[in-house]
Amino acid sequence: MSTQETLGFSGGASAAGGHLAQAGVDLSHGPILYLEDISVSFDGFLALNKLNLTVDAGELRCIIGPNGAGKTTMMDVVTGKTRPTSGSAFFGQSIDLTRLSEAQIADGGIGRKFQKPTVFENHTVFENLELAMKMDKGVWASLRARLTGEQGDRIGMMLEKIQLREQAGRQAGTLSHGQKQWLEIGMLLMQEPRLLLLDEPVAGMTDEETERTAELFLGLAGERSVVVVEHDMEFIARIAAVVTVMHEGSVLAEGPLHRVRNDERVIEVYLGR
Repeated sequence: MSTQETLGFSGGASAAGGHLAQAGVDLSHGPILYLEDISVSFDGFLALNKLNLTVDAGELRCIIGPNGAGKTTMMDVVTGKTRPTSGSAFFGQSIDLTRLSEAQIADGGIGRKFQKPTVFENHTVFENLELAMKMDKGVWASLRARLTGEQGDRIGMMLEKIQLREQAGRQAGTLSHGQKQWLEIGMLLMQEPRLLLLDEPVAGMTDEETERTAELFLGLAGERSVVVVEHDMEFIARIAAVVTVMHEGSVLAEGPLHRVRNDERVIEVYLGR
C-alpha cells in the first residue's frame, strides 16, 4: 500500500513541492487534530493520562504546564515518535496517526520544530530553504538542480515571510539565534504542512526577536494550524486566543489566558511556583 493510500488520500492527490498534497485531510467537522483518552506509560509511569485535546483547522493554540506535564510526550504521539498505550489520535476526521510512521506523518502534513534550531550551517539561508523544499529528492543533488521560476518565487516569498530576505546569501551558521529559529520555521513551511508543532520557539530570543516571532505566528493563523508549547507568558498573551494547561499528563484547564491565569488549580500547580 502506498503512503497516499495509507493516509487516506484520493487518487487525485498530487505532489506539491516534492511532498504529498494534503488534499485528503478531512476537515469537514472543523478539528485538524483530535486526541481522545491518550495514555502513554513508560515502565509504569503515566507520561500521558487519558489526555483529550482538540485543535481546530487554522487555529493558533498555546500549551503550557510545569516540567513533566506531558507536553513533549504529547507532541511525540502526534508525530509518531511515541506510540500511545491506549487512546486514539486523528489528523482530520479519518487519518489515524497511531497507525503511521514518523515519515508518513511528516509527509502527510504535520511538521515539528524542536527547541534548538537545526539548520544547514555551512549553506546559505536561500540554500536551506531550497533544500527543505526538495528534501525527498536527495539533499546534495538538490543544490545542483536548477530551480524553476515558481520554486524561486516560493523561496522569495518565504524569505519575506520569515524576514530574512536581506540575509538570503549569508551562511546560516552566522545568523543570530532568533534568525536561525525563523529559518527553521521557514524550512518547515516550505514543506507545506497543515499542522505545525513548535517547542519553545522564543526561548533565548531578544525582546525584538520575540515580537517579530509573534508577528510571524499571527500571520500563519488561518493559513496553518499551529500548536506552540511555551513558557513565556507575555508571548503567549500576544498570540493565543486559547491556552491549554497540562498537568500530570492531562488537561487541567483550557480557555482564554486571562481565565486560566485566574484558575486556582493552575495557580497552584504552575503559575504560583
